[in-house]
Amino acid sequence: MGLFDRFRRKQRAGVPRVATSADTGYLEQWAASRRGVEAFVEPKTTVTETTVVFVAHDGEWTRRRIDGEEGARRLARKLGIPVYDAGIVGYPKRMREYTRRKSAG
Repeated sequence: MGLFDRFRRKQRAGVPRVATSADTGYLEQWAASRRGVEAFVEPKTTVTETTVVFVAHDGEWTRRRIDGEEGARRLARKLGIPVYDAGIVGYPKRMREYTRRKSAG
């Protein structure tokens, strides 16, 4: 066993992990406990399924898999938050600043 083998996820090779109700539940709780939350949908790639990034008013953020772009839009409507295509609009400056603050501190 290599040094990092024990940290790798136990998953079949070539089978991406799909979104679960636990992912959606986490996002719902995360959004409910913060203010000014916006959703940024990230497209499916060859490596990952579609993901959504939730960004709060202060730049704090979280990312989870979601059941496609339409699933992200449904969740955002349910939660009453705006949703954007990250590939078109990018990410908000406050998210980058939050990440920079966390890595510096």
